Amino acid sequence: MSIKSILAKQFAKKIHKKTQKWAQNPIETQQKVFQDLIHQAENTQFGKDHHFSQIKTFEDFAQHVPIRDYEELKPYVDQVVKGAEDILWKGKPLYFAKTSGTTSGAKYIPLTKESMPFHIKAARNAILSYIHETGKTDFVDGKMIFLQGSPILEEKNGVKLGRLSGIVAHFVPKYLQKNRMPSWETNCIEDWETKVNAIVEETFHENMTVISGIPSWVQMYFEKLHQKAQKPVGELFKNFNLFIYGGVNYEPYRAKFENLIGRKVDSIELFPASEGFFAYQDSQSEKGMLLLLKAGIFYEFIKADEFFTNNPKRYTIGEVELGVNYVLIISTNAGLWGYNIGDTIQFTSLKPYRIVVSGRIKHYISAFGEHVIGKEVESALQEAMEGTNVRVNEFTVAPQINPNDGLPYHEWFIEFENEPENVTDFALKIDQAMRKQNVYYDDLIVGHVLRHLIITKIPKNGFQEYMKSIGKLGGQNKLPRLSNDRKIADLLKRT
Repeated sequence: MSIKSILAKQFAKKIHKKTQKWAQNPIETQQKVFQDLIHQAENTQFGKDHHFSQIKTFEDFAQHVPIRDYEELKPYVDQVVKGAEDILWKGKPLYFAKTSGTTSGAKYIPLTKESMPFHIKAARNAILSYIHETGKTDFVDGKMIFLQGSPILEEKNGVKLGRLSGIVAHFVPKYLQKNRMPSWETNCIEDWETKVNAIVEETFHENMTVISGIPSWVQMYFEKLHQKAQKPVGELFKNFNLFIYGGVNYEPYRAKFENLIGRKVDSIELFPASEGFFAYQDSQSEKGMLLLLKAGIFYEFIKADEFFTNNPKRYTIGEVELGVNYVLIISTNAGLWGYNIGDTIQFTSLKPYRIVVSGRIKHYISAFGEHVIGKEVESALQEAMEGTNVRVNEFTVAPQINPNDGLPYHEWFIEFENEPENVTDFALKIDQAMRKQNVYYDDLIVGHVLRHLIITKIPKNGFQEYMKSIGKLGGQNKLPRLSNDRKIADLLKRT
């Protein structure tokens, strides 16, 4: 065992003890975070506008601070972007994480000197948690690759800005610098296809042990490696045994990955976002990711089926239940207050608090009141694939409200790696799995409001071509699993 491996085990044990301390005292931990956030932001413009000096309890906070999304918080963010100080948080932010917006165009998410360290520590602690649980440390001596956005940063009124993954690249610890790939020059390549090709060339003869990134884009990297090597990735990288991912559910990709790799590898799921690093997988045997309660973030939860009602109840960590679909609301040490990040989660454990990401509050299908969420379509596809040789590269679902004939239906756009022998039978399997999960969908089928779902096959690389056509190929960009309209569907049918 190398010195680095020995030190990694010791460090992992230390971090595990610290994690257990706050994880076993969740309510007290969150209360301290809440009080600290209110105190530090009391004299900001937002704090004055919302009477932070009078806020003593969560009930006070809920009374003074409404739930907002980015568009609603934008008037404050715009002041920060223009260079004003002490608006949402004390002073100026260190960075803006630039993300794709909806109605507002580009979004600028502030990252402060208080919030930035938690992004780095959370990613580190996820790996240390894995080491502590499994005792595996051999990978620390090999090469590690993180497929991410360009680290080249712009500047706006004295504050640097870029993609979160590019910003984080500036904070890679010194002890990982020699192991980390790709090179800085390759990481700066903007065109995703050119970048992946360069990464393939750089890593082809290396001892790769850890590979990290959004599954859909890592898949592209694996496919190019497989094509070049003419053998499984696991044979090319004999010591590759850990895949770290986030952004989307891995399960729909797992069978394809294991085929490309040629064997199973351990994996760690992360839940990072520009707005904060919320959770990471702390156990290889338990379902869900550990919600980070001591990371400069105060959490609230609103039941998803109540979210669009007037004045829905706002729950704190001590009030949540297992298996309920909640909209995640955050207040942070980067100056986001009562902020709806758009993600929905479900708790899989309350001791400690572990979660799974169930979808997006804006990404659902409820054209007929069925309110189908991302977790349901992913689980249904996974169930239909079990015990078969069917493999799926990518998929998305949209409603067909006005078909040329017959009843409306849900249309599944699927790019198969291995097609089922009978696509109609496979569609029926998915449909049956959907009906078991969603009683509203089942009622619509039984009541002849909807007919069984229909699969539309997408040609090889069709989804990549679609993402390229809208300027979102690679990086942290993700394809929505669900749409409540036909915008994506119509574009896919043209590819």
